[in-house]
Amino acid sequence: MVNRLGELVAGVDVATADVRVTVCDPDGHVRAFATTSLPAPKRPRRGWSEQDPAVWWPGVAKALRQAGEALDDGDGRIVSVCVSATSGTVMLAGADGEPLGPALMYDDQRASAEAERAQEAAASRWESLGLQVSASFGLPKWAWLLSRTDEAGGKVRWAWHVSDLVVSRLTGGETPTDTSHALKSGYDPLRREWADEAMDALAIPAGVLPEVSPPTTPVGTVSPEAASSTGLPAGCEVRLGMTDSCAGQVAAGADQPGRFVSVLGTTLALKGVTADLVRDPTGAVYSHWHPDGWWLPGGASNTGGAALEEHFGDADLAAFDRRAGEHGPAGFVCYPLVGSGERFPFVQPDAEGFREGSPHSDVDAYRATLEGVAFLERLGLAHLAALGARLEAPLAVAGAASRSPTWNAIRATTLGVPLVVPARAETSLGACVLAATGSIYENLADAVRAMVHVEHEVEPVEEEREQLQRSYERFVRALDERGWLDPLLREAAFTEVGEER
Repeated sequence: MVNRLGELVAGVDVATADVRVTVCDPDGHVRAFATTSLPAPKRPRRGWSEQDPAVWWPGVAKALRQAGEALDDGDGRIVSVCVSATSGTVMLAGADGEPLGPALMYDDQRASAEAERAQEAAASRWESLGLQVSASFGLPKWAWLLSRTDEAGGKVRWAWHVSDLVVSRLTGGETPTDTSHALKSGYDPLRREWADEAMDALAIPAGVLPEVSPPTTPVGTVSPEAASSTGLPAGCEVRLGMTDSCAGQVAAGADQPGRFVSVLGTTLALKGVTADLVRDPTGAVYSHWHPDGWWLPGGASNTGGAALEEHFGDADLAAFDRRAGEHGPAGFVCYPLVGSGERFPFVQPDAEGFREGSPHSDVDAYRATLEGVAFLERLGLAHLAALGARLEAPLAVAGAASRSPTWNAIRATTLGVPLVVPARAETSLGACVLAATGSIYENLADAVRAMVHVEHEVEPVEEEREQLQRSYERFVRALDERGWLDPLLREAAFTEVGEER
């Protein structure tokens, strides 16, 4: 422990449905937590998903105020704050930092033509990075927005991510973006530059692109105006964060090669730590740069907890969870994708959810939804292993959905490996760890070791393993019959998780 008595850090997670703020001490003990809701994304057309970015800052300010009010007088003073947000959600802003139109969300698919142009224009660069540009990336979405914004050359000042708007509001000025949020927007972490050839092909002016700095970089302090809105101390450090799944990975303790984290919230994201850059010719896997010099290969699905909100949003999910645990394996198989388009563990813009069979009860349908996400999780880990990014068990889990005992048991059984559940495996806690890096601890590895604590392990349920294996095989066959699995994934699908190929 670093003896910094009275010093606290704050982590902000701007998620799809809400804003979450955690305040903790140098030992990772949570002193306050607050959350505020955000309006649900709108889907004006098939494949479109957008949100009004004007709601983000009020939500962040409210959550920060609530967290500050929850602190006891003796807890200490917040010395650093960090912001993490959803990967692939982007917007445009004017010179005053105000949004110009809607933000295009992570699962928006409208910019497919722009994605193809970007991929072609910088093909050799993307190959060296192991990237395949898709419509879910921020880069083609910026191009789509710019081409449809009136007087774009003079009106648009910034092409931003969610975190950029929030950091700008905190500091009261211009802000660089971080390498993590910028990866899907055309930033090259190998060469430390924007992909100019792709920007030129998409007519994205260099002047609207922010500067880029590594996560944990200090970029200013909380302005007096932001202090008044948020309750943070004026002069508090503001440090750059990482995407939500990367911050969740940090919160779960993935601090060295071989460690993997599965972040299950609105969507499912699998992230590992490797010494070398992993390249995937299919484009399903991409690699962020680790602040300590390693690489973070992984992928993010469009499937996850959103399926429960879509189909069981008005139900008592805790009760459903208990009953699903007693129910045992589902009697049918489903792929619980909400909307259209999938990006991991396979890339298929036209993918849609399906059922193989029919539920015999609401609980059976609920249980099949949990299993469907677990099947995607296994398929994703098999795909990563085939590329050389192999899990060394146990698998750490993070995200709000990882608080479900039933879901965790299904996942452990499907994967055939134990899960490690950190005490607070949340993106906002990961943002706290990032905020403490440089302000309290010398590097990220030291901060993780001091602040991340394991709560318990979840072992596979042996009596359910055989039936879940049969359902997984049926699930994979259904995907393959639809033509969604490439040869690499088809071959890897039935490899045991963590097994050498």
